[in-house]
Amino acid sequence: MAKLTYAQAIRQVIEQEMKRDDKVFVMGEDVEKLGGVFGTTRDLYKEFGTDRIRNTPISESAIVGTALGAACAGMRPIAELMYWDFAFVCADQIFNQMAKTRYVFGGNAKIPMVLRSQQGTGRGNAATHSQSLESIFMHIPGLKVVCPATPADAAGLLRTAIRDDNPVCFFEHKALYITKGEVPDDPEFMIPFGKADIKREGTDVTLVTNLLYVNRCLEAAEELAKEGISVEVIDPRTLVPFDYDTVAASVKKTGRLVVVHEAHKNNGWGAQVITEITNRDFRDLDAAPIHLGAKACPLPFNPGLEAAVIPSIKEIVDACKATMYR
Repeated sequence: MAKLTYAQAIRQVIEQEMKRDDKVFVMGEDVEKLGGVFGTTRDLYKEFGTDRIRNTPISESAIVGTALGAACAGMRPIAELMYWDFAFVCADQIFNQMAKTRYVFGGNAKIPMVLRSQQGTGRGNAATHSQSLESIFMHIPGLKVVCPATPADAAGLLRTAIRDDNPVCFFEHKALYITKGEVPDDPEFMIPFGKADIKREGTDVTLVTNLLYVNRCLEAAEELAKEGISVEVIDPRTLVPFDYDTVAASVKKTGRLVVVHEAHKNNGWGAQVITEITNRDFRDLDAAPIHLGAKACPLPFNPGLEAAVIPSIKEIVDACKATMYR
């Protein structure tokens, strides 16, 4: 295995898939010489040319609309938006066209496209460049929603997304791009959608989280271990499809459930997980599940205020203790 950053893992997969299949191409703002706002396609234009690494105008509607048309015509576009915050500029293209085209053609049209971008806090990008929006995309039938937390997960899930015949929304986190981890060298390494990963095994509390908060929940689990509380940390990796079976099996063992995400708590995806597990496995629960998310406030520019809006490690620790009545 090679040790790569999260950004390098994404770039490597794009390069390998473009070599494997000449129908794969990249399009977006400044994806050519700049390599995208975080450099995930840097220098690929030197190898594949500007026909396959295509700069676009500053128009999210044009990016997604053109990618959809290319996918309908048999290509496999990887369309990049600078920030997921900008997705609502092209909401019609995503929610009413990208998500529904296969359905309205009775399943006869394949839509093999990936829409990828980054989101989240950690760089002081303020209210319109720091939101975590994956919960909203879960609400739209026809979209697969992928949220990798590690370089290996980013690589395996992106390759699966590129080869999928359905539209995939691929959510990256800006603060994860510099994190490092081992990534299999195998150009066929793929992670199936709908398969959660247990990042840490435990017996007392089930803690479900995604993206940047996988690392923060692992920190919280380490703190709790010092007090004799064993926490199982589960990363669903894909929110659509969602692996409820792995979460349910863990809750059956621990009897307790805490869900944490950077997305706003109000109607966040954690509420859906708690609803599903409560409906399915109520008798396995020894305490009421707890849901943590960002407060109902736009993301501040100031680092201290930004940190105050999103869940802290102490809040995660306290929530796990609360399920144990401690």
